[in-house]
Amino acid sequence: MPPPSHRHAAPLLLLGCVIFGLGSLIVKFVAVGSYAIAFWRLAIAAVIFLVLARLCRHPFPQSRRAIGAALLSGVFLAFDLALWHESIHAVGPGISTLLNSLQIFFLTAIGIACFGERPNTLQSLSLLLAIGGVALIGSPEFGHNGNAVWGFISGTASGALLALSMLCVRKTHQIEKTSLFPLMMILSLGGALALITPALIFDRGALYPTTLHDITLVFIYGAVMQCFAWGLIAYAIPLLSLSLTGLLLLSEPVAALVIDYFWLRKPINSVQWGGAALTLIAIYLGSYQPRKNV
Repeated sequence: MPPPSHRHAAPLLLLGCVIFGLGSLIVKFVAVGSYAIAFWRLAIAAVIFLVLARLCRHPFPQSRRAIGAALLSGVFLAFDLALWHESIHAVGPGISTLLNSLQIFFLTAIGIACFGERPNTLQSLSLLLAIGGVALIGSPEFGHNGNAVWGFISGTASGALLALSMLCVRKTHQIEKTSLFPLMMILSLGGALALITPALIFDRGALYPTTLHDITLVFIYGAVMQCFAWGLIAYAIPLLSLSLTGLLLLSEPVAALVIDYFWLRKPINSVQWGGAALTLIAIYLGSYQPRKNV
């Protein structure tokens, strides 16, 4: 029988992913620009993680290279969030979150280009399935949505930036083992600082929430989606197999698609549902790694 922490890991990961997906609703309805709300999300998270790090007395990294890698991870994450927000406004939470989840394929591509890795048969198949799935999702969208091109470009690019952010987190740990709270504080701070100028340029008329309702939602976006949900995911992933992790992570785009269709009343036809299912299968296969015999 697995220890209690392992038994709770899967439900916690599922909960974290669903809460993450709900964050797209805040982006959709709060009148704050894509870059600006990403700034507030990371700035709020930086303060919360700093308080948690101090309360728990977790040491901050001493290596300048480790700090630099964590800051760079934050920069990539900042623009991942901003472009994901752009995609949400263009094509809705469901499709944008699905496109963002394609980061697994960018991680594979980086591994091939930079580390000499070779994709296995499942990964190659998953790439073909993903291309077909995205094509099925996009074909009807391009026919009635004038923002579809930008929505698909920004959503896909956000996945690439998320992959780069994850690689920088991995690099940080390789340089110096870093506790979660200090790492996330540095990462969030780096991302928030990187977004100041773009927010002032692109979101000049929508820099901050102007009502108590919007202020509350923006705080929830930073505290709950960036801190609580991400914390659940980060806690659970090391306790689960890669195959189960890959499957449960699919709950995020699934939740966003369901919200898009049933709550926001976005028209999603049978061809697009088929493409979404194909893409989810592809993401799962791309994240699956068979257990090696020791």
